[in-house]
Amino acid sequence: MTSARTLVRRAALGATAVAAALVLTACGSDDGGSGTAAADTSASASAEATADAHNEQDVSFAQGMIPHHQQAVQMSKMAATQASSAEVKDLAARIEKAQDPEIETMSGWLKAWGEDVPADMPGMDHGNSGHSGMPGMMDTEDMDELMKASGKGFDTVFLTMMVEHHEGAVEMATTEKDKGQYGPATKLADDIITAQTTEIEEMNKLLGKS
Repeated sequence: MTSARTLVRRAALGATAVAAALVLTACGSDDGGSGTAAADTSASASAEATADAHNEQDVSFAQGMIPHHQQAVQMSKMAATQASSAEVKDLAARIEKAQDPEIETMSGWLKAWGEDVPADMPGMDHGNSGHSGMPGMMDTEDMDELMKASGKGFDTVFLTMMVEHHEGAVEMATTEKDKGQYGPATKLADDIITAQTTEIEEMNKLLGKS
């Protein structure tokens, strides 16, 4: 009788031990899963922070290139009614089409970074907007001259000014490419260098310089 009770008791203790082991294993799995999830979340957050990392040069690039582009778009819009050459009108339309979306993109970056977004440049007051010191920017006198020009005279003035404007943009983009940190900004800078260098060559040919 005693032997039977002992066997039963041992069996019960064994079952309890097995159950306890299963519980501990399950708990261990839960802890491990939580730890892995936490690590994944941390890694994801770190990757996101790295991807969004930017420096003062990136901010300066966007805040400078936005008004620079705005002026180029303003100049290009004049060509629709004032230019004589179909080639000049086509070039101006392409400049406007390319730079308008880039203005929106750079404005989005600045908003995301909590930085000031340059206001739209009203009318012909570009030279008084505080940005005339940037490479290639036209002052008020330049813009007035372009606004008053028409026909072949407009074509020559527009192309001459836009070559200088593009050269300034390439200079600004080169600085961003060399010193910027934010990937999309340095990529845009590279695109600007490529596109506007090609357009400079095109405009110089139209001016008979090459």
